[in-house]
Amino acid sequence: MKLSLSLPLCVLCATAASAFGLNGGSKSMLSKTQHAFVPKAPANMVQAVDVQGNRMNTVSLAAEGNALEVRGGAAEVVEKKGGVDIGLIAYFALWYLGNYYYNITNKLALNAAGGKTGFPLTISSLQLGVGSLYGLFLWLAPDARSKPKITMEDFKKMLPVAFCFMGAHSASVFAMGMGAVSFAQIVKASEPAFAAVLSQYVYGKKVSKAKWLCLPIVIGGVILASVKELDFAVSALVSACIANMFAAVRGNENKKLMETPGLKDRIGSVGNQFAITSIIGFLMSIPVVIAKEGSRFGEFVEIAKTSPAVWKNLAASGLWFYGYNEVATMTLKKTGAVTQSVANTAKRVIVIVGVALVLGESLDPMKLIGCSIGIGGVLLYSIIDSLVKPKSE
Repeated sequence: MKLSLSLPLCVLCATAASAFGLNGGSKSMLSKTQHAFVPKAPANMVQAVDVQGNRMNTVSLAAEGNALEVRGGAAEVVEKKGGVDIGLIAYFALWYLGNYYYNITNKLALNAAGGKTGFPLTISSLQLGVGSLYGLFLWLAPDARSKPKITMEDFKKMLPVAFCFMGAHSASVFAMGMGAVSFAQIVKASEPAFAAVLSQYVYGKKVSKAKWLCLPIVIGGVILASVKELDFAVSALVSACIANMFAAVRGNENKKLMETPGLKDRIGSVGNQFAITSIIGFLMSIPVVIAKEGSRFGEFVEIAKTSPAVWKNLAASGLWFYGYNEVATMTLKKTGAVTQSVANTAKRVIVIVGVALVLGESLDPMKLIGCSIGIGGVLLYSIIDSLVKPKSE
């Protein structure tokens, strides 16, 4: 299978993965008659390649609309009065494409580095390192993004969130290295089950009966999808569940963190928060890599030297991961709860089916049925309280 990325996609990688720090730099906007201009990417930008080192196939992306201004590596949204919010549409496009191409380049990097016997923890750590470097670049570059002004006490309070972020990412990459990406994504869709248990019994936040009744649908869908999974591995299932647990804890810890008085002002922006979390998570991942794969690091270096597919896809996946997470955060901040639920559901469907087609993974009818039931259950879980909420008199 060959899939090459053209220059327009490289531009997307550079803008989405690098510079959607929407709170940085100058606030000057283009006039309404101007359109967003996306500069042509140089030929040596990071592009996704397959295991043989060949570029992946062309994907066209027209990032147009007068809602965006690209300046100093950051894009700002001009809110339009009435009509279609082109800026929000661009956010959704970048979020979906970023997630989609992250999963592809991540799997290609894992396969090129040895697959199931390779270096998933090393790759996941270096991906965080790539994102951390970009976050630091935005703080150092002129007119890009203002630096955070957090205190040492703020830093300490961010450690649990960063640790869970690192754990969720490392476990997810490990799961995708051990089995099919589509299968790992299906299992990760069951995160609400973990979140419900933690919220109810650990954080003391009551979960409605309606939501509890949705969980068997989610879990049943995952079980059905697992029955006919050709690339099934217990390690992939367990790792994806561990990723869900870390993600659920991170969500609760992040809510507690953001209740700290004045913290939002000291951080400065969502982009700064994600950059800080990425940097701390990267530093925390180093001891894990040393403990599990440190003795084989020389072997990884030799593979990377002889196989361009390793380091090229590693760099690309790191940029995609950083970019789509930041864009996703900004997208969800501009939408309501129901829109968020539908958007997340649609994203999972696109990633699961699209990645499976591109990577040649199995799409057995039973797997698709289980996937549909599980993801449908997640959507229902997300909106059920709104549907059954009593009407106010």
